[in-house]
Amino acid sequence: MDAKAMWKGFTQLCGITEETEYEAWSFGDAPDKLARLTAEGIKTATASAYPLYALEGEELPKEGEYSVILNSRSVAVCVIRTTRVYVTPFSEVTPEHAFKEGEGDRSLEYWRKVHEEFFGKCMREAGLSFDESMKVVCEEYEVVYR
Repeated sequence: MDAKAMWKGFTQLCGITEETEYEAWSFGDAPDKLARLTAEGIKTATASAYPLYALEGEELPKEGEYSVILNSRSVAVCVIRTTRVYVTPFSEVTPEHAFKEGEGDRSLEYWRKVHEEFFGKCMREAGLSFDESMKVVCEEYEVVYR
């Protein structure tokens, strides 16, 4: 099923209009695994590098926004609604947020290791550098449709 079909099914079920705005996207690293964890309700948060938003002229996510989560083949897996967005330095991401991301052993140590690698790669590709004071956009969400 593609994003448009999933969105139509969701809007018919919950009574909002099909014209309500939504984004369709996949996770940047391991999209199949992270989409599955999200659909299963294990992954209820994500994080992204704040400097890349300004560089790409992209707005930060907002509470109440909807997204259709796609796998690596652009197949729609679920619809989520953003429930909380905040910006914090990488070094101040909490164990609670790491747990909500649902990856690995769900520890802060695991989160820091994989995100330092991922953010470092993304920042280098953009001609920027990563350090632990870099701001991170932390987003929490709930699955509203599978």
